Amino acid sequence: MFLNCPFTVMLKIPKFAKNLQSFLEIPAFAVFPTGFNRFCNDTAFNDKNGSDSGTEWERLLKPFDLPELRASLVRITPYQLCKLLALPLDVPTSMELFQWAGTQKGYCHVFDVYYMLIDKLGAAGEFKTIDSLLMQMKQEGIVFRESLFIVIMKHYGRALFPGKATRLLLDMRGVYSCEPTFRSYNVVLDVLLAGNCPKVVPNFFYDMLSKGISPTIYTYGVVMKALCLVNEVDSAYALLRDMMKHGCVPNAVVYQTLIHALSKIGRVDETLKLLEEMLFMGCIPDMDTLNDVIHGLCKMLRIHEAANLVDRMQGFTPNSFTYGILMHGFCRMGKVDEAKVLLNRVPEPNVLLFNTLINGYVSRGQLDEAKAVMHESISIGCVPDIFTYNALILGLCKKGYMVSACELIDEMQIKGCEPNVITYTILIDWFCKKGRLEEAWNVLDEMTAKGLALNTVGYNCLISALCKGGKVPDALNMFGDMSSKGCKQDIFTFNSLIYGLCKVDKFEKALELYQGMLLEGVIANTVTYNTLIHAFLKRGEIQEALKLVRDMFFRGCPLDDITYNGLIKASCRTGNIEQGLAWFEQMMSKGVNPSNNISFNILINGFCRTGNVQGALQFLRNMKYRGLKPDIVTYNSLINGLCKMGHGQEALKHFDKLHVEGIRPDSITYNTLISWYCKEGMFDDAHLLLNRGVNSGFIPNDVTWYILARNFTKGRDQEFWTLFEE
Repeated sequence: MFLNCPFTVMLKIPKFAKNLQSFLEIPAFAVFPTGFNRFCNDTAFNDKNGSDSGTEWERLLKPFDLPELRASLVRITPYQLCKLLALPLDVPTSMELFQWAGTQKGYCHVFDVYYMLIDKLGAAGEFKTIDSLLMQMKQEGIVFRESLFIVIMKHYGRALFPGKATRLLLDMRGVYSCEPTFRSYNVVLDVLLAGNCPKVVPNFFYDMLSKGISPTIYTYGVVMKALCLVNEVDSAYALLRDMMKHGCVPNAVVYQTLIHALSKIGRVDETLKLLEEMLFMGCIPDMDTLNDVIHGLCKMLRIHEAANLVDRMQGFTPNSFTYGILMHGFCRMGKVDEAKVLLNRVPEPNVLLFNTLINGYVSRGQLDEAKAVMHESISIGCVPDIFTYNALILGLCKKGYMVSACELIDEMQIKGCEPNVITYTILIDWFCKKGRLEEAWNVLDEMTAKGLALNTVGYNCLISALCKGGKVPDALNMFGDMSSKGCKQDIFTFNSLIYGLCKVDKFEKALELYQGMLLEGVIANTVTYNTLIHAFLKRGEIQEALKLVRDMFFRGCPLDDITYNGLIKASCRTGNIEQGLAWFEQMMSKGVNPSNNISFNILINGFCRTGNVQGALQFLRNMKYRGLKPDIVTYNSLINGLCKMGHGQEALKHFDKLHVEGIRPDSITYNTLISWYCKEGMFDDAHLLLNRGVNSGFIPNDVTWYILARNFTKGRDQEFWTLFEE
């Protein structure tokens, strides 16, 4: 009735009244909210001059007073209220309209009214009011529809409340008697993924299946992406095979998700199989997917396979990222010239590609080629950037061309490229490595004058150099300077200082720093523990060293060959060979391979020092059985032990083995055997061995002549001086 008659009471603003009357007289659509959305786009929302409806209505409603509307309208219907709620009214005004309409005699709110109001409240984040309205709907006996819950869950997602969205999904059936379909589940799965809750996604997926709701291809895509994010790639892969049972055919998005995840963890062969399957199923991969496969192949150094794949994929034009991946791969393999050939194929090369090639040449020490690439980039209008110059400066420093590196910094500034913190840090690092601390300080002064502050890496370079040079007080001052300037100390900072303090016998201060490091939340690593353990062992405090070893085990810090060698050596020094062997066996069982035979040599020397030559020989056989080749240190320890035990002939047999095994005897070998000959009074044999050594390139040293001078008898002085003259 209201729609067919004009307003009986006019508003104070005639234009508003006229437009409102026109707005409310428009006939309703059969379906809402879909029909209403169509209506919102209708020309009825525009005034006669064709102005934008939202802007015009907002202008008209700004001076709007609700009491005036009450005075202007005899009665309002749910349909008319829906149209008013669709206007850009603020939330308080919309709620007043809603509440006022509900006070009308014989009026009942319908689902569409609640839908419009709840959608507006959700956009404003008024979720407590939404909860109240849902309970009001339930009390009024309004039948709930899934579309309402979907819009609420979407608003929860935008507000980053994934937990509230999942709670609402679970309440749909039990509280509101509305059966969720795959649409509700898809929205919740989306919300969980966007809300950084990928671990929860599979739970709702399996809940969906348990309730007999068939997932869609979109469902599978979201769940597989979530599984890949939590590193459950195999589970995601299994879903690819499972989805066929539910009538879902994999699409390009599903394949791309799996290919990206598999490539990331290095399972390249599986990515290739999936790519082939994808093409067989008629799904066209995008360039990003192909780049994932190519990147995976390049990480595994299967560069030529990657290049062949690019050539094989007809219809796809490689982009700069594709060429960059391939060029980086060739450079990693040392095939920089092949990377250069590839660069020539790029239609419009950019500075990143040129930088990749320059880095490749610099890493191989080919500075002239690197410079030539930079000049080539300039010739085609590709201006070198800070990364270009930093790469070249690093290359010059590695070669020891420090003056040229400094000149290049001057050149880059002339060309308008200002050096950054990394530029200066490279110079400081290499000046420190070469022991040229004064020049490093000069670089720091220049850097500070330009308003650049040292970063953690720069401080670490200087602190390490100061500690190695014994200037620990200066290093500690720099350490304090880091804190005052807000520069975070890291494990390398603490390791350098602990090493420096141990080197100058400031052991208590080193332990204090170690404790302070842990309080700062910096986790000690193997280097930290090795420095302290070796300092304890050097002081003979084995039990204190073992406490630190136990601390390493407790904190999950792995012992390396340096740790074990220190413990083995300390055990052998105290004559406890059995304990040394126990440490050695533990090292082998943990998969720590002894480097350079050091562990074997320490134990063989330990056996020989305790007079257990047979144990040393047995351990030598064990060493060969494990596939390790004895070196000159091994044989010197064994020969020395045999000579001390009076088994000189056995020692000579091992001396002869040296030539067979291609090991060259050194001065220690000859001096040990010559000393044994002299002690046994076998001066002629000593003389013969010396001659044999000299003929083989051995040059007698001071120790050799001292042994001969001390052991030759006075009656044979003339023979000794003859030998000396020879």
